[in-house]
Amino acid sequence: MLKFLKGVVGGSGTGVKDLPYNIGEPYSSAWGSWLHCRGTSKDDGSPVSIFSLSGNNPQDGHLAAGRNGVKRLRTVRHPNILSFLHSTEAEVSDGATMKVTIYIVTEPVMPLSEKIKELGLEGTQRDEYYAWGLNQIAKAVSFLNNDCKLVHANVCVASVVVTQTLDWKLHAFDVLSEFDGNNPSASGPMLQYEWLVGTQYRPMELVKSDWAAIRKSPPWAIDSWGLGCLIYELFSGMKLSRTEELRNTASIPKSLLPDYQRLLSSMPSRRMNTSKLLENSEYFQNKLVDTIHFMEILNLKDSVEKDTFFRKLPNLAEQLPRQIVLKKLLPLLASALEFGSAAAPALAALLKMGSWLPTEEFSSKVLPTIVKLFASNDRAIRVGLLQHIDQYGESLSAQIVDEQVYPHVATGFSDTSAFLRELTLKSMLILAPKLSQRTISASLLKYLSKLQVDEEPAIRTNTTILLGNIASHLNEGTRKRVLINAFTVRALRDTFSPARGAGIMALCATSSYYDTTEIATRILPNVVVLTIDPDSDVRSKAFQAVDQFLLLLKQYYEKQTSSGDTTGMSTGTSLDLGNAGLLGWAMSSLTLKGKPSEQAPVATANSSTTLTSSASTPSFVSGVETPSTTMVHATSSTDLSDQPVPVSPTSTDGWGEVENGIHEEHESDKDGWDDIEPLEEPKPSPVLANIQAAQKRPVSQPVSHSKPPATSLRPKSAVKVTKDEDDDLWGSIAAPVPKSASKPMTVKPAITADDDPWAAIAAPLPTTTAKPLSSSRIRGAKPAAPKLGAQRINRTSSSGV
Repeated sequence: MLKFLKGVVGGSGTGVKDLPYNIGEPYSSAWGSWLHCRGTSKDDGSPVSIFSLSGNNPQDGHLAAGRNGVKRLRTVRHPNILSFLHSTEAEVSDGATMKVTIYIVTEPVMPLSEKIKELGLEGTQRDEYYAWGLNQIAKAVSFLNNDCKLVHANVCVASVVVTQTLDWKLHAFDVLSEFDGNNPSASGPMLQYEWLVGTQYRPMELVKSDWAAIRKSPPWAIDSWGLGCLIYELFSGMKLSRTEELRNTASIPKSLLPDYQRLLSSMPSRRMNTSKLLENSEYFQNKLVDTIHFMEILNLKDSVEKDTFFRKLPNLAEQLPRQIVLKKLLPLLASALEFGSAAAPALAALLKMGSWLPTEEFSSKVLPTIVKLFASNDRAIRVGLLQHIDQYGESLSAQIVDEQVYPHVATGFSDTSAFLRELTLKSMLILAPKLSQRTISASLLKYLSKLQVDEEPAIRTNTTILLGNIASHLNEGTRKRVLINAFTVRALRDTFSPARGAGIMALCATSSYYDTTEIATRILPNVVVLTIDPDSDVRSKAFQAVDQFLLLLKQYYEKQTSSGDTTGMSTGTSLDLGNAGLLGWAMSSLTLKGKPSEQAPVATANSSTTLTSSASTPSFVSGVETPSTTMVHATSSTDLSDQPVPVSPTSTDGWGEVENGIHEEHESDKDGWDDIEPLEEPKPSPVLANIQAAQKRPVSQPVSHSKPPATSLRPKSAVKVTKDEDDDLWGSIAAPVPKSASKPMTVKPAITADDDPWAAIAAPLPTTTAKPLSSSRIRGAKPAAPKLGAQRINRTSSSGV
């Protein structure tokens, strides 16, 4: 005969040379004379199952029946019938003789008897799994009998195999034949290979070979009997040895017993059709069957049904057999999410099921689906991914985050929903360490720069906290350019008190990144201002920060004094003075303070409610509720809007200069902090030089000490400067006044009784009715002390000039 293949590669687990599969270890059981082995594809190593049947004579009846089985398996396709992949027939050398072997390659499966032992299910979970498996086999038998008019004739435990997803599938088609009951001229055996069926599995009419009675019976008569045999073997746990054993019903569930008896009716015409078994039996109505059935027809369900189902699924999954959930439900759920048929609540169920997997399996079965979901345009899906990122973020590789995840996540920074912007911001705590320095500098810092001037106070605060947390992942140059500007020029001057507190905490937590010059000239002058902040929590943090940075400077000084080297400038030290809360998200200070006006409007880090403009703490920005906001609006009066005042590091009311720019968009190609320069004292202007020179000349004490009348805040062309006998004590520390476009100011040494000798250096009067500071904050008998710092000269002489 024609030889399909010649020779065999010697050794175990090799197989035929030209078979594109490697034959592995055999299973301990298989149907009939077949040998069931594990196998893998030579192309990609994917697992398969390989069935082989050997015979000495090519005309052997077993080989003929095997060829019939191959033909039937190739042509009959159904979800509950074993999937055919490949087949071949070869002459194999067995010592001195040649044997003909038939090979069938199918999807990877395992004998049912061995899989049941491996799962080890008991009680309700066992009955639910058996119900699901019998449901699948009944569908396969019903398809053969009712739709194809075929008779399997050998349904039993040995003819059922289990896939990797724990689905039951029917195979062993060697005896499969057409039902010819409608052919009156037909005679002789209807089943050509009926001799392969074991006597214990044969119904009475087949034992008697009463073909006339068989042809008059329904097409399902023989296979309904076989399904009854399968039920008995399942629940008894033993292989059927005699037909009489079928009468022992002690192990059969009570809900299934009536249908079991009808399947094994002695009269073929009265046996139950397998399709009716699925429709009528209460046994097949349980949580597992209903859940899997819903998932399989998910596309036919409406959105309300889907939403209800997926919200219940996480709790329902805990009640189902764990192996069934992981191997059957989890792949179905991942596929449904990937192709868009599942609703957003399904993501929570997917992640919960995935948490039960080992790390390696989670990375291979769940993560690919999650990565694909980041590209979804469904906002609910994006919110769900960001809310649960802590459950899977650590499993994402740096390359996947940088190339596939971050580009999609970054769109949330500019989303119109404040809630989504906040979730995107918080996700960076996990994703940022996996980003490349190029992505951080070119993209992430730009977004964070805009979020630090976001309209939502909670987002501004959390941005500052995030920068403090990811500072260790920035390179040195980026830290030098970004951190101090972000924390001092923006965070410490925010109108929202928790944002100022977050800026102080961030500075303390990143203190090891600043050298002594930066601490002394840029950090401490800005932090000291907050020691008189209206918010007690901010004041407390400010005092702690001052102590910490002063201690750093002192340690550096002592170290340099002892070593005699004053060239090094880096502190290299980070102290922890009660700043453990930095790693937590914003608003914890609000909930601890107990202020009703500050608690309700701001969402906490763990809140799942959407942040909207109506919930963005209007009491903090109205300029009425708190002293801090009153100060901000007072100094940002429209009278001074066209004449910006330079900020002094010692100024206590310098919030207004920042407020107008706090909501500006930064559209440059830089990260948003390059345009913020450190605060430096400007050189004295010619006008100030004249004032200081005049102050050095002695002036007699004025007769009248009454306060001058209210004056306009706009400077005039000429200003009279007076001098008290103690003027030389203040002139040396007065801050310079800014350059003005007005005409040069002239200094008149003479004064009148109505002139104020401190007007030249006094701060402008507030334009709003700010609440006075308590007496505990200011010592002295005077009701109001003149403010220090560079201010605009804005007064009118008594002569009306």
